[in-house]
Amino acid sequence: MSCQSPRARRPRILAALIAAVIWSAVAACGYDQATGPSATSGETTLAFAVQGAPNSLDPAQLMEGQQAYVWSGIYDTLLYLDNDGELQPNAAESWQVSEDARTVTLTLRPGMTFSSGAPVNAAAVKTTMERTKATAGPMQNWLDIVETVRTPDDRTVVLELTRPDAGLLPALAMGPGVIGDPATMAESRTALNPVGSGPYTLDTAQTVHGTTYVLKRRDDYWNADAYPFSTVKIRVIPDRTAALNALQAGELNAGSVEVTHLSRLEASGFQVTPVEGASLVSVVIADRKGELVPALADQRVRAAINMAFDRTKIVEQLNHGSGKPTVQTFSPQGPAYDPALANEYPFDVEGAKRLLAEAGYPDGFAVTMPETTHAKTFAPTITQSLAAIGITVNWEPIPQQQAPAAVASKRFPLVLAIDAAAPFPRELQGFTPEHARNPFHTTEPELTALIDRFNRELDPVRAGELAAEINAFTVRYAWDAPLLHVTINWVTSKGIEYVSLGARGLSTVRQFDLGT
Repeated sequence: MSCQSPRARRPRILAALIAAVIWSAVAACGYDQATGPSATSGETTLAFAVQGAPNSLDPAQLMEGQQAYVWSGIYDTLLYLDNDGELQPNAAESWQVSEDARTVTLTLRPGMTFSSGAPVNAAAVKTTMERTKATAGPMQNWLDIVETVRTPDDRTVVLELTRPDAGLLPALAMGPGVIGDPATMAESRTALNPVGSGPYTLDTAQTVHGTTYVLKRRDDYWNADAYPFSTVKIRVIPDRTAALNALQAGELNAGSVEVTHLSRLEASGFQVTPVEGASLVSVVIADRKGELVPALADQRVRAAINMAFDRTKIVEQLNHGSGKPTVQTFSPQGPAYDPALANEYPFDVEGAKRLLAEAGYPDGFAVTMPETTHAKTFAPTITQSLAAIGITVNWEPIPQQQAPAAVASKRFPLVLAIDAAAPFPRELQGFTPEHARNPFHTTEPELTALIDRFNRELDPVRAGELAAEINAFTVRYAWDAPLLHVTINWVTSKGIEYVSLGARGLSTVRQFDLGT
């Protein structure tokens, strides 16, 4: 296998090649990441805003999404998803997967250190992983399949798995792959100011938790030249208008903004970079077993729910045209996506009513959904759309920070979810019984068999075919009711460039580079 710098603008690889990269039985080769994203490291500051503060900087409590902008600068991950969404070496300079796909061997780079000067070694990886596995938190489930972590020497980590899982390697490029300092990880300081292995440290003098996070680059970091910004300032600004004002005032030099503001910012000299498929808005049909609402166990009812939505109108009116209608959970930038499925559930109120009648619900039924901050924009449209086919929606207000617990409580048969795009094949995790988006632990024998075959398949061509079959099954089974893939528009001021194509799945400062 040949390796290139992540700065090389390669075409999107086909499903077969992606599968080959992920489950290669030979070691992935390393490369000098100092060649990208920029080898010019001046004293430039990157400043942008996020809508929510990190809940914790403890490796066992990390959350992805925008929170990762902070912690991904403080911690290294074992692997790395480049700006084309391709898996690359990182703290682990190579990896190897056994023929039965149940053993992953990682070789760490020599000479890495924590910000304290202590060595980053196999023992640190083992301690971090085992602590995360044993600690209730957002990262715990991702490592459930890791049965044992062995360390034959200081640079070798061997993961023995309970079963094959093609999503593990991409996960090691995200929260489950961070490396914490064994000497301090259990201390109270870790939640707010950890000793990290990554390219930045938290500037405690300028950081105000919940409001502003300032990261200072470590010049002793093994790959410092890949991080061209000497300082990264991340402000927590929940209000989008306030963030827009901060951009226009020059307090920020990068940010994601509503499409309605783009022309004004372009006129002010900002560069606009659209990122297609950056997130998915979906009505999650959580109660597929019909435990709370028996009707939802019928595939015809779930299909009727899909047919109730005018997705094109939703994109145009609720998202100002910034996105694309979809009935597929899988990202349009990934290999499982199939354009031929686009018309599987056309908007058809009368057809949806007929399906409900055939299923034995001519008068419809009622459901309760959690009304979080994210759901408020879509709630009136969802209510109206489902009412048109006879389904009454009652909304229960839920604070956004309580949303994960509320979904896990199995109180809600339907949930409006807005999820950042996950890198393939990590997308498959959403269909497993343990996933947060599957609180009723639904399993389908055909889907389980397809995923199991995919996880075990080492032939890249067949793996690509299985990925397409999995997508087709979830669409035709009406597992959920996806609504749209959202296009996020990033704007950057002179000297800053947004370089991610949207397929990486983790929010990180490596999405930015020095520009002209």
